[in-house]
Amino acid sequence: MIVKEIMDENVITMDPDVTVQEAAKKMVGEGTKFLIVTKEEKLVGIVTEWDFVKKVAGEEEFKENAKLRTIMTKKVIVVPPDTEIRDAAEIMSSNNIKKLPIVENNVLTGVVTAMDILAAEPKLIEQISELILTTGKQKPVAG
Repeated sequence: MIVKEIMDENVITMDPDVTVQEAAKKMVGEGTKFLIVTKEEKLVGIVTEWDFVKKVAGEEEFKENAKLRTIMTKKVIVVPPDTEIRDAAEIMSSNNIKKLPIVENNVLTGVVTAMDILAAEPKLIEQISELILTTGKQKPVAG
């Protein structure tokens, strides 16, 4: 099975120049734990709940009108839609990430989460269960 078969095509995106507050409101309004950040339809980053927590905790200087680009992860790991689910799970596990954008011809086509993979392939639970239980920092890695 490949990620295209289980990916969510309804990805919530925002521009990197919106404020952090606007992005947070969008996440709450949409009931999501992450946003994909795009500029001119190109993926330029990802923002998760953890990015907001770091901001509030004062890990980085916070300005009232800070832009989303100041807290987003810029080096986003992506895979093409024909990636095998097992390979996606390995990529997520080895890079400590729970969301994996799917990109084809430099265009965002969807996203797969660790929970999506577990729902589709329960036999991968051992490989990815530690990742889901992890509450530590994500490691930005180019991809």
